Amino acid sequence: MASKPGERKLQILQTLATMLEAPRGEKVTTAALAARLDVSEAALYRHFASKAQMFEGLIEFIETTVFSLVNKIQSESEDGAAQAEQTVVMLLRFAEKNQGMTRVLIGDALVNEDERLQVRINQFVEKLEAALRQSLRIALAANAWHGDANADAAVLIAYVVGRWQLFAKSGFKRSPQEGWPLQRKFLFG
Repeated sequence: MASKPGERKLQILQTLATMLEAPRGEKVTTAALAARLDVSEAALYRHFASKAQMFEGLIEFIETTVFSLVNKIQSESEDGAAQAEQTVVMLLRFAEKNQGMTRVLIGDALVNEDERLQVRINQFVEKLEAALRQSLRIALAANAWHGDANADAAVLIAYVVGRWQLFAKSGFKRSPQEGWPLQRKFLFG
């Protein structure tokens, strides 16, 4: 049993993320989650008002982690093209290390859940695209990028989301970074 109040909440979220790693992508129920934790469903609801709140906790973790890494990348390099490339690589690695959360990122785990969860993931992806666009604008201003920041950022985010999709739909067998050295040349020259 977790000893501190926040520990049980974290344990619930970690278990939920682990359950989402199942390659067949079966729907995770509160009954199955409670059974995995060896607690009653009522115990889950003492920490989260709803299953949607549990998913919101995972989304919040994803947002916090990813945007702290994006901010770190942007603060450590003034090279906009390098920022964009490092951001893409970080997003691919994040998915590879967090399989269950990849199912959340692509919306697979959110099917039949509260629609506001998918809206939040969509907003997250839009913010990622904006971060890539900002990096590419820096590169354009430095004459280190010769394209359109808006269009190119859209292509980069579509690439990332596509790699997440392939990873999840392959049962986590096709690495998001598979073929990266050649794809990198196509995307970044």
